[in-house]
Amino acid sequence: MKKNRKTAIETDCIHAGQEPDKLFGGVSVPIYQSSTFAFENSAQGAARFNGTDLGYKYTRLGNPTTAALEEAVAKLENGEKALATASGMAAISTLFMTFLGQGIHVVSTDSVYGPTRTVLEREFSRFGTESTFVDTSDLNAIKKAIKPNTKMVYIETPGNPTLSICDIAGAAKIAHAAGAILVVDNTFCSPVLQKPLDLGADIVLHSMTKFLNGHGDVVAGIIVMRDHALYTQTKNVLVQMGGTMDPHQAWLVLRGLKTLPMRMKTAQDNSIRLAAELIKHPEVAWVKYPGLPSHPQYDLARKQMKGPGAMISFELKGGIDAGRILMDSVSLCTLAVSLGGVETLIQHPASMTHASMGAASRKLAGISDGLVRLSVGCEDFEDIKTDIFEALEKITSQSPALKQAVQAV
Repeated sequence: MKKNRKTAIETDCIHAGQEPDKLFGGVSVPIYQSSTFAFENSAQGAARFNGTDLGYKYTRLGNPTTAALEEAVAKLENGEKALATASGMAAISTLFMTFLGQGIHVVSTDSVYGPTRTVLEREFSRFGTESTFVDTSDLNAIKKAIKPNTKMVYIETPGNPTLSICDIAGAAKIAHAAGAILVVDNTFCSPVLQKPLDLGADIVLHSMTKFLNGHGDVVAGIIVMRDHALYTQTKNVLVQMGGTMDPHQAWLVLRGLKTLPMRMKTAQDNSIRLAAELIKHPEVAWVKYPGLPSHPQYDLARKQMKGPGAMISFELKGGIDAGRILMDSVSLCTLAVSLGGVETLIQHPASMTHASMGAASRKLAGISDGLVRLSVGCEDFEDIKTDIFEALEKITSQSPALKQAVQAV
């Protein structure tokens, strides 16, 4: 495929970074499962290490399979360069290690992925980094949190698990006016639905464990940069700290990317229909989904995103006990953390993914004890709906106290 030809994302997911193998003509990118690479002679080895020969040396420093994936995702995000990492948290930690440190301040989303907040509060604070967590759906809250030593604004939009949405373009203006970079975790949307770099972000990252791979069989992350200077800074830290990706991981994600638009469309279509049904159910107190007009940032979602996505958060009137009954009663939906796979996953953030935040921080971030997070998959819609609604019906039948609580609301 001609590199300068503009093509649709459906085409890019199949072809970007994936040229036929030059040696044997294989259509699938080969898995270069080698820790090291031989040199023709000592001069070539020296040239590769001094940078005058860009060939491969050692897989921690670079690998052809991993490079193909990096080229593909950089293309999908309209970025300059990308760096694949061993996990989503390796991507996040690498960015923090690159740009944060003694005396530096970062502003972040209050409902950000639990381990992201934990690593800032518990680990980077040990090295003198200061963090402020605010509701980044409110641009004024971001602006008020900025300090003279703020060097990074880190947002997750939609937020995990509250699905609050931040105005990326507005956040970029605030960050840049303060001399800070804007980093966006785009895991929930994928580049199919949202391209933060086009809206002014400097860096975008993904847990590729989720939608980009989509099959629940890989743990991986990636960082995509707007310009080469940011890439060079970050790569130097990544290869020294050792959070780089294994080539077999990279090949599996390349395979998953090919079906990303199709998977996202099917899961999103299921989510739109399911959210509309859930909001009418008598056991459900509220539903948070960007595709519902009741979502606080509904208009922004329509402007900034190409679709509302496949993540739904909802609260049961019976609270945490009702949530336990629901999650223990589903049979098609899988009770498991993670998201973005072909299968529907259900989980309880307060006791699972966000437990490390602590009750006080969760309350401030709007993560209630009864909140249920649903990652809607690609199964038949009626099968998903039947499974969830049969589980909902078990709530009041199993607990008279819950039934009284629901009737009282």
